[in-house]
Amino acid sequence: MTPEQFIAAKAVLAVGELYKAEVDPATLQVQVTRKEFEGDYTLVVFPLLRISHAAPDATGSAIGGWLVDNCPEISAFNSVKGFLNLSLSNLYWHEALESLVSAGKDYFRLPSTGKKIMVEFSSPNTNKPLHLGHIRNNLLGDSVSRLLAAAGNEVIKSTLVNDRGVHICKSMYAWQQRFDGATPESTGKKGDHLVGDCYVEFAKMEKEDPSVIDKVHEMLVKWEQGDPEVRALWEKMNGWVFDGFNQTYKALGISFDRTYYEHDTYLLGKELVQKGLDSGVFVKDPDGSVWCDLTADGLDRKLLLRSDGTSVYMTQDLGTAERRFAEYNLDSHVYVVGDEQNYHFQVLKLVLAKLGFDWAERIYHLSYGMVELPEGKMKSREGTVVDADDLIEDMYLEAKATSEESGKLADIPEEEKEKLYHMIGLGALKYFILKVDPRKKMLFNPKESIDFNGNTGPFIQYTHARIRSILRKASEAGYNPALGDVELSPKEIRIVQQLNIYRQKLAEAAAAFSPAVMANYAYDLAKEFNQYYHDTQILRESDEKLRDTRLVLIDAVSQVLANSMALLGIELPERM
Repeated sequence: MTPEQFIAAKAVLAVGELYKAEVDPATLQVQVTRKEFEGDYTLVVFPLLRISHAAPDATGSAIGGWLVDNCPEISAFNSVKGFLNLSLSNLYWHEALESLVSAGKDYFRLPSTGKKIMVEFSSPNTNKPLHLGHIRNNLLGDSVSRLLAAAGNEVIKSTLVNDRGVHICKSMYAWQQRFDGATPESTGKKGDHLVGDCYVEFAKMEKEDPSVIDKVHEMLVKWEQGDPEVRALWEKMNGWVFDGFNQTYKALGISFDRTYYEHDTYLLGKELVQKGLDSGVFVKDPDGSVWCDLTADGLDRKLLLRSDGTSVYMTQDLGTAERRFAEYNLDSHVYVVGDEQNYHFQVLKLVLAKLGFDWAERIYHLSYGMVELPEGKMKSREGTVVDADDLIEDMYLEAKATSEESGKLADIPEEEKEKLYHMIGLGALKYFILKVDPRKKMLFNPKESIDFNGNTGPFIQYTHARIRSILRKASEAGYNPALGDVELSPKEIRIVQQLNIYRQKLAEAAAAFSPAVMANYAYDLAKEFNQYYHDTQILRESDEKLRDTRLVLIDAVSQVLANSMALLGIELPERM
């Protein structure tokens, strides 16, 4: 129960006793007290005046007086022009901390909603390796999946591999013409990198001779007709790419419950297009192309099949959506896709609705801003992207250099250091990206993300490691963390207040599909602890009850930090 819910529940009792009236606690407004007034939380009295038949201050004073006399958890009140400011007692914060500690793992998961949600993310093309933009997509999708699961939903993490189409044939054609049978083994390159080189090479070929695109379209038609030679090359090159992707996913800590492939789903989409033609929802132009007219909806005509019968992205997205809702009986489906595709998903929902699917409204596009570099946008066909594998390695090297310079890991064995460098580098990368609201564009700066101070992953990792170090020393000294009957200081109460809003923040983050809520909550808590640690004796505290209570408090901080960061896919070390 949150402080707001607690006060609302007690206010209901007060109204019942004072005015012999029943009030729904959900109708009462309780908010954090403004800084210029004394108190912790404020009850808005105005809605109760119709019951009290008294002036605002008199009503507030009557309710406040009853609460102080009858609730030991409320220590003081003041009534100001219809706002009842209430101070919570030391007992309340003790009980709040005890409730959090006794709840254990249950504290970090909300009650089941009974809902089944699919989250689609990553969904790469098999014509190039994953890059920085894909990393933001993967980290967002993974973290949103964790948030929704912790908020009580059954979550299916899915990805759709775009493994066919014109873009794939471009890499295939370039490999045939200019790569002389090169393989990952013969070149020493990851397969996805080799295929990416082919894609960049095709862009050069097209500049030299624009007509080569006709050869690519011929190849795509042959692929859809099942040409054995084209299919064999396609399978071989896709196999190279899948091996490369899996290595990158493993390095990022990303996994999927279900993988779909466009070469399967585009046929489902074609069936839906035929269904739409038969029902008159779609139209076929004289050249054989199929369209959906959305002009009455304020949009334009949308192509669903080309004149040569080949499909487009929309075709396979229609088929994939139908299959997923049918297979899993989903309550909702979240697509994690960049804001450049806003129009695409607006059209997808409209076309599905026109086809008669009532679940079309339960599709949600988590539209996120692009990641940019100081030099500007990345372009795959020009080879100016930040490769995901290179970036992960660079983050490891940055973490190693920063740690060695700071001397923070000097006493740790070499093998453990290596694990920590990877943990810190990956934590820095994930946190830097996820602390930004998904809907905003962001500028990525690797050096800034590794800083051990400020709003960074390593700062929170170091805070957690510091707490675990204190607790190890306490254990070695034979101290027994336990809540005692002691007066909590204002700083300690602030920490308990921060701990107490974890579940609210989780619910808020899940509802907004925003890992940034949890990232910044973890930073605020870590910052609050560090200020407290700077000013407070813990192990050297002479009062045993106070010392042991403080050990319980900081242990709770470390648990909440670890769970908050786990929702971002970030590990926190035991020492650092």
